[in-house]
Amino acid sequence: MTLDFVKLISDTLSLSEHSVEATIKLLDEGATIPFISRYRKEATGALNEVEVFNISQLYDDLKELLHRKEFIFKTISDQGNMTDEIAAAIEATTDPSVLEDIYLPFKPKRNTRAQVARQRGLEPLAKQIMAQNAADVARIAEKYVTEEVPTADDALAGASDIIAEWVSETEWVRSGIRSRFLRHALVSATVVKGKEQEGAKFRNYFNYRQPLSRCSSHQFLAIRRGEAEGILKMSLDIDDKRAVESICRRFVKAGGQRQSAQIVADAIADGYKRLIRPSIETEVVALAKSKADATAIEMFADNLRQLLFASPLHGKRVMAIDPGFRTGCKLVVLDAQGNLLHHNVIFPTAPANDYAGASRTVVRYVKRFEIDAIALGNGTASRETERFLRSLNFDRNVEIFVVSEQGASIYSASEVAREEFPDEDVTVRGAVSIGRRLIDPLAELVKIDPKSIGVGQYQHDVDQSRLKAALDFTVESCVNSVGVNLNTASPHLLAYVAGIGPQLARKIVEFRSQNGDFHSRDELMKVPRLGEKTFAQCAGFLRIPDAENVLDNTAVHPESYHIVAKMARDLSVGLDSLVRSHDLLASIDLSNYVDEEVGIPTLTDIVEELEKPGRDPRETADTVEFDDDVNDIEDLVVGMELNGIVTNITAFGAFVNIGIKEDGLVHVSEIANRRVDSPAEVVKINQHVKVRVKSVDLERHRVALSMKGFGNK
Repeated sequence: MTLDFVKLISDTLSLSEHSVEATIKLLDEGATIPFISRYRKEATGALNEVEVFNISQLYDDLKELLHRKEFIFKTISDQGNMTDEIAAAIEATTDPSVLEDIYLPFKPKRNTRAQVARQRGLEPLAKQIMAQNAADVARIAEKYVTEEVPTADDALAGASDIIAEWVSETEWVRSGIRSRFLRHALVSATVVKGKEQEGAKFRNYFNYRQPLSRCSSHQFLAIRRGEAEGILKMSLDIDDKRAVESICRRFVKAGGQRQSAQIVADAIADGYKRLIRPSIETEVVALAKSKADATAIEMFADNLRQLLFASPLHGKRVMAIDPGFRTGCKLVVLDAQGNLLHHNVIFPTAPANDYAGASRTVVRYVKRFEIDAIALGNGTASRETERFLRSLNFDRNVEIFVVSEQGASIYSASEVAREEFPDEDVTVRGAVSIGRRLIDPLAELVKIDPKSIGVGQYQHDVDQSRLKAALDFTVESCVNSVGVNLNTASPHLLAYVAGIGPQLARKIVEFRSQNGDFHSRDELMKVPRLGEKTFAQCAGFLRIPDAENVLDNTAVHPESYHIVAKMARDLSVGLDSLVRSHDLLASIDLSNYVDEEVGIPTLTDIVEELEKPGRDPRETADTVEFDDDVNDIEDLVVGMELNGIVTNITAFGAFVNIGIKEDGLVHVSEIANRRVDSPAEVVKINQHVKVRVKSVDLERHRVALSMKGFGNK
């Protein structure tokens, strides 16, 4: 068995065979996706990391398909049933469903009705009936009457079971019915009697009927969730009569004996109802689920990327506050690196209403610790606490940011948090996480399971292995795009650097603790179990701000240091003079440095990095001011115009924080004045927008918003 991996991947992804072949070779050699996309552009034809990731995923799928082909070929051969026709069919197909159809007649079976009939010697009778030549089938059936087959009718019934199984296991029959389902099936959903009130959130699907081909990803996943929760019943419907007729046309002979032909037709109808339809329906539902999963996972990954790329507030001292009423507001003070300096609890709101005491504490801490910004969690009592903070007079300019708490409680109780703060309780850990999210969202959020961050859609319903692969890739991509400070990064952040992983990340941190800061990338080679191959993968993504060699704080890979050194020599300047010098860098003729391994793409990247070494692709953090008169859903009035922040993007719309507990939904039809296929075309996570209240559902705590007419960017 063989598969032309390169051609199949090239055709599927519309990429050149040369690029695919080079990428597969690099993957087989152990190269990581970030390394390939950043430092092997000449080999791959400058494929980006998404293209490399897609090649990697499809390559794995095809290897699994090849393994399955080899298993099926061997199994059929060992049974003595292999023919040239079957071998050719196995070799030719690249469709897993077709492959399983080919294998089905030879697959070891449980004791089916057809199997029992064979054991009772009825297969010859089934063949005679199938030939449709005999005039008196009932008389022939009498020859098969035994102790196990008491009557001729029993013999005919057993033979019919065999015929039903033959037809149901015919590859073209299954392909035809599968195609019919995919083209014509209607997906239906109805509410389970008595579950109307309990399942109110699925109200849109209580009487739902739509062509499967037009059922969107979020609709299909919502129906599946409703079914799993016992609220909905889902089914696929097609014209079964026409489906059976389409099979009969191929098996029932027009000139055959009427009695035999009728038995064959009845067997086909029975096999369709009992064997073919349930099996194909299950397959088609699984295929629809897989497609819906892919759409949801892609959107989740895109949202996660935007969240991880949220604007950082580097170099600022931060006070973080996790707001609350009865238990008070947990307050922590962090230095510019996110280290915990102090913590306390204040009670500025009801029921304690210690406004004066809370004011003195916050103002004192701002002065004492030279606080630059306050990170306020967006949970319970957030608006009341924000109003309190904005009423205070500080001796310096202090910006107030409202930060998402999503996943903070999960982090605070995690092993990661216990390792970082073994002597602090969960409330302190949660407040620290809120503050660190403002200082460096990427560095903090990598410690939390991406599914808990709250920017997905049905993330617990989709294929978990595919979801994990996509989200891990997204986190890895973001981390390596930004780069990591080797001397301050946590093991959780280092673990996502290309080639490192969790175990080696801990080794690096342990080495750093025992030996002090790294002064050069080369010192990484002293870390136990970090060899040359790993160094080659990770070095370009690690930064050392105060390194002896200025290039160690850039994305220039150590393998290219000699090129930069030659550029500097040719210009008769030192490395430090070359870095950030626009005029000198612009004067370089890159063609002078092209060789067999390094081309213009890599040289262009080098010059761009030298011009802005260690540049951070993220924007600067900015604040949004919510309406002072809106603190609760009951304060909303239809037509009210408000400021908001996009918190989540789904296939059907964007959720916007407008300063109350409930995020409002801007339906995709209300995103812009023009038609929009996907909300992601217009908005992104953390984007500041202007919205108008369309409707308020106090019973279900739902707010409908519109962005039309505001010129949101």
